[in-house]
Amino acid sequence: MALNLFNTVSRSVQTFAPLDPNGRNVGMYCCGPTVYDYAHIGNWRTFVFADLVRRHLEFKGFQVNHVMNITDVEDKIIKRVREQKTTLRGFTGPYETAFLEDLRALGCQEPHQKPRATEYIPQIIALIEKLITRGVAYRAPDGSVYFSIDKYRGCGCQYGQLLKLNFDEMRAGERVKSDEYAKESIADFALWKTRVPEDGEVFWPSPFGEGRPGWHIECSAMSTALLGNTFDLHLGGEDLIFPHHEDEIAQSEGATGQPFVKFWLHGAHLLVEGKKMSKSLGNYFTLRDLQAKGYTGREVRYLLLKAHYRETFNFTMDGLAEAKTALARIDECVAKLRELAGGTAAVPDVELVTAFQTALDEDLNISAAWGAVFEWVRKTNRALADNTLGVAGAASALAGWEKINAVLGIGLAAEAEAPAELQALLVERQLARKNKDFKRSDEIRDQLKAQGWVIEDSPKGQRLKKV
Repeated sequence: MALNLFNTVSRSVQTFAPLDPNGRNVGMYCCGPTVYDYAHIGNWRTFVFADLVRRHLEFKGFQVNHVMNITDVEDKIIKRVREQKTTLRGFTGPYETAFLEDLRALGCQEPHQKPRATEYIPQIIALIEKLITRGVAYRAPDGSVYFSIDKYRGCGCQYGQLLKLNFDEMRAGERVKSDEYAKESIADFALWKTRVPEDGEVFWPSPFGEGRPGWHIECSAMSTALLGNTFDLHLGGEDLIFPHHEDEIAQSEGATGQPFVKFWLHGAHLLVEGKKMSKSLGNYFTLRDLQAKGYTGREVRYLLLKAHYRETFNFTMDGLAEAKTALARIDECVAKLRELAGGTAAVPDVELVTAFQTALDEDLNISAAWGAVFEWVRKTNRALADNTLGVAGAASALAGWEKINAVLGIGLAAEAEAPAELQALLVERQLARKNKDFKRSDEIRDQLKAQGWVIEDSPKGQRLKKV
C-alpha cells in the first residue's frame, strides 16, 4: 500500500517515494530542541509526531536515517550563559541530557544522529562563503553577514515556497540580526553575527571576523552535511514554517542551486485546557511537571498521539485521565492474550494489521488507527470471554498487536508482582470458596482490595492485579 502525506510545499496530499533509486533509504530531518530550558508539552507534540513518522516508515520497510539537531548556541542561550556566569557547554549540557531522558520516557526512539550546532561551525562557515560567492549574501558595516532576500529573488529563486507571501503588504528590506523576528516582516537575516561584548566567550574565528552563526544557517549546514544537498523529509512544528524553514530553503538552495527537501511535514499547534500555553495562565507544562502530578510518559505519549498531526489539539488533564483508562484496557487485553498464548509463535492478525496500516498510510490518520485498535480490543475480549479464541488465535492476536505497537510505541505498563503473603491470601480465598466459606472469601477479597489489589479472572485462573 502506498503512503500518502500532506506536503506543505505543494499544499496537497502526495504519494511518498524516497529519492533513493532503490526506493529503500529515507533521509529525515527534524528540527530539534534549543537547549536553554526543559522542553514543554507543545515541543513534545512535534517530537512524538516525528517518532510516529519514523516508526511507520520503518514498519513499511524503509531504512530511515533520522537526524535531529541540538541547537546549543543562539540568542536566548547566550543571554542565560551571561546571566549565570557559566560556560556555554556548562549551561546547555544538563538541558540536553534532560531532553534525551524525557525523549526516552515518552517512548521515542533516539535519532540516529544528533548534531550540535557548535560542532558544525566549519560547515556553517563554508556554507556562508558559498552564499557570498553566489551573490546572495553580503557583509554589513558591523561585520555581520546577511542573506539578501532581494538578490535571492533576483536570481529567479522563489522566497515563499512553504506559504504564500504578499510582498506588497509585508515590511521588506529590513535587516534583522535577531534569531527570531516579526512574522509580518520579509527581512534580510543574519547568517553570521559579529562578536559583541555581550557574547562573552561565545564566539568563533571566521573569514568574516570573530562571531557566531545565526540560528537559521545552523539547520541548513547540519542537515545537508549529514543527508546531502537534497533529502526526503523535513519535519517540525507549524510555528517554524516562517521564517525558520523558509529561510532554510533560501539558504540551502541559494548555496547549492539544488532542491533542498522533497517533503515538508508540519505538526499543528497544541493548546492546553483550551488556551495557548503560557506560564502566566498556569497551563505551561514540561513532561517533568506532568510526571510530578502522577502521570507516566506513556500516558502523555498516548494523548499526544490521539489527534491527527495537522489538527490543533487541546491537551487537558481530563484527557490524561482518559489516556490512563484507555491504556489499561489495552494492557488488560494483551496480558490475557500472553497468558493464553504462552510462548506459541504465530503469524500476526492480518485484519488488525491491515486496518491499522491502511489508516496510517492516509496521511497518518491516527484517529482511524486507534479506532482499529479498540475495535480489535473489543472483539478480542469477547472471544476471550466466550473461550472461542484458543491458543493459536491468542498467539496470532498478540503478534498482530506487537507488530502495530512497534509503530505506536506505547509498550505495556510494567506489571506489579503481588507479594508472597498476598498470593497466599489468594490461595486461601480460593480454598474458602471451594469449601463454600463465602464469609471468609469476602473478608479476604476486602483485605486485598484495602491493600490495592483486586482479583481478576484470566485464561489460566484467578490472579491479583494492582489498582
